Amino acid sequence: MKKLLSVVFALSLAVSTTACGNYKAVSSSSSAPVSSSQPASSSEASAASSSGSETTASGPVIEMKLAHYAAVDHPGGIAAQMFADNIAKRTNGAIHISVYPNNELGAPDEMLEQNILGAVDMTLGTQGSLDKYSKKFATVMLPFVFDNYQHAYDVLDGPFYDWTVNDLDEQGLVFVGSWDYGFRNLTNSKHPVNSPADVSGLKIRTPGEIQLQSCMEALGANVQKIAFNELYLSLKQGVVDGQENPLAVIYYNKYYEAQKYLAITNHVYNSMNLVISKKTWEKLTPEQQTIIREESKNAADYMRGAIQSSEENYIKLLEEQGMEVTYPDRAQFAALMEPSYKAISEYCGNQEYIDTFLKMVDDCRKK
Repeated sequence: MKKLLSVVFALSLAVSTTACGNYKAVSSSSSAPVSSSQPASSSEASAASSSGSETTASGPVIEMKLAHYAAVDHPGGIAAQMFADNIAKRTNGAIHISVYPNNELGAPDEMLEQNILGAVDMTLGTQGSLDKYSKKFATVMLPFVFDNYQHAYDVLDGPFYDWTVNDLDEQGLVFVGSWDYGFRNLTNSKHPVNSPADVSGLKIRTPGEIQLQSCMEALGANVQKIAFNELYLSLKQGVVDGQENPLAVIYYNKYYEAQKYLAITNHVYNSMNLVISKKTWEKLTPEQQTIIREESKNAADYMRGAIQSSEENYIKLLEEQGMEVTYPDRAQFAALMEPSYKAISEYCGNQEYIDTFLKMVDDCRKK
């Protein structure tokens, strides 16, 4: 099995290196969208309307913009470009999607706001962004709630989707589905983490989500909120001792250059969620809508496979870069999460949301 995983990971890295064969490789700092054909510049893409300025044999080309926060060579970045390219192929060029990775059009909250306003057609947003419009999304990031990846998929693809799709519809968004991002793990520059006591007193950066802040605070960390694009420098300069993110993010953003210790805590699960402006969605034919749903599922399947199959190899690569890896008992950490759950419940403003979600989690666990 390890040999097979290594082969899969090697192929994944090869795909990343070549930007998936015909995909044009673009650096993370590029301001141009990633596109399967000759990409327009950012200004050109902004000027293009959803009605399209080009035509194919079947009619006008529908120009769309997809914004997300993953790096180009991250599995999410690769999946997004695959999604765009496959839709172009299956619609014979009738739909052209320009992909803007790596927060090029703003932070996740800003991208989602543009999506609601119709300035951006599609986004791959975080639960933390979506929960500003439906507090139900806040429940996904309850610490230590999922047993494993498949458990998370069963909940998010099934009862959770049915529970939330109408909420986003009321915001002018079509919720297509969840992709992946991964379980979050903890790094620091001070000492190995083998128990909750080892987290106490560490200055840990988290994003703005209350779920992540309250989780680290429940472990005794001194939480610092720092923007993602400032995190690497903050780690290098010692502004904070550590941070928490999925393994792929830790590896692709080279946090190992400033972090010595990695603890596999899997404390919170995140996924990228594909949402589309209803204004754009209603311009599509039923056949085109079906293609988008199918290719979203294909992209999600690819990303999920890439994330899972490569985690063991990410750990190996991080160890090769000098990181020391520990595997603390998650149960010890989970036992301290009552204050975090209380904070998340207060944020939701509705304990019923927490109870409903936990029942979904339990029901899917019993399958």
